[in-house]
Amino acid sequence: MKYLFTLIALISILVSGASLAENTSTLEQIKKSETIRIGYRENEPPMSFLNKDKQPIGYSIELCLRIAEEVKSKLKNPNIAVKYVPVTSSNRFEALTNNSIDILCGSTTKTLSRAEIVDFTQLSFVTGASLLSLEAKKVDGISDLQGKKVAVVKDTTTITTLTKALKKADINAEIVPVNSAAEGINAVVKGLVDAFSSDQVVLIGLAITHEDPKQFSIAKELFSYEPFALAVRQNDSEFRLIADRVLSELNRSGKIRSLYARWFGQFTKEVPTLLEAMYILNSTSE
Repeated sequence: MKYLFTLIALISILVSGASLAENTSTLEQIKKSETIRIGYRENEPPMSFLNKDKQPIGYSIELCLRIAEEVKSKLKNPNIAVKYVPVTSSNRFEALTNNSIDILCGSTTKTLSRAEIVDFTQLSFVTGASLLSLEAKKVDGISDLQGKKVAVVKDTTTITTLTKALKKADINAEIVPVNSAAEGINAVVKGLVDAFSSDQVVLIGLAITHEDPKQFSIAKELFSYEPFALAVRQNDSEFRLIADRVLSELNRSGKIRSLYARWFGQFTKEVPTLLEAMYILNSTSE
C-alpha cells in the first residue's frame, strides 16, 4: 500500500509538471530561454525566403522581427536572441502546437479550419491564387488549363481553391502536388507541368528572384481571395496582443507602406486597392 501511495504521488507530480509546461505562456518561455523562435519558409519570396547568404528575409520576416523587438521591450531584455526555425507547408502548424516555434512567419492563409488548431494575428497581407507559366507557353487563366498539368504545393489552400475553380469552369486539368514552391517553378522550367499555381505574390517573388525572370509569365487573373496572417499558439492572448499592437502601429503610422515598397516596389509602385483597405481597417487605435 505504501508503494501504491508513492506511485500515485509520483504520477501526480509528473502530470502536474506536464500541465504546468503546457500552460506556460509564450512570453514566459521567451523570458526563461531568452530566445524567440521564428518559423519561416525557405522558398516563398518576397514573403519569406533565404537570401544568398542563407539568411531568412522577406516581408513577413520583417514583421516578425518588429514583433520580436516589441517582446524584448515588454520583457525589458534587449539580449533576447532570435532563432530561425525552417518549416514546410506540411509541418508549419505542428511546429506551433508541439512548441517548436513561437510564431509562424510566411505566407499563411487565415482560415476557420486552421483556427481550430492555431490562433492568428490580425491580417498581415491579402492576395489571391494565380498561375505561373513560361512566356513561350503562356497560361493566362483557368480556361487555358484544359488538358494540361498544373503543379500546386501540397497541404495548401491553393489545391482546394484550384480544384473548385477548375470544376466551376468545367476544365479538365491534372493537378500535380509538389513539396515546395521551388519544386513547382522547377517543374515549369523543365516542362514537367504547364503551370504552377500559388498565391500571386509568391509567384511574383519566385519569378523575380530566378536567374532568368523574363522567361516567366504570371496570369493577372485571381481565382481566390487569400488573407494572410501570422500564426501563434492557441489561447495565448498576451503574446497575440503584442503582435497585433505592432501590426496596428505599422498600419496606423504608415510605416507598413515603406515595408511594402521595400519588398514589392521593384515590380509594382502602388499598393493594391484591396491591400490598402486592409491597412486602413487594421489601423486599430490604442
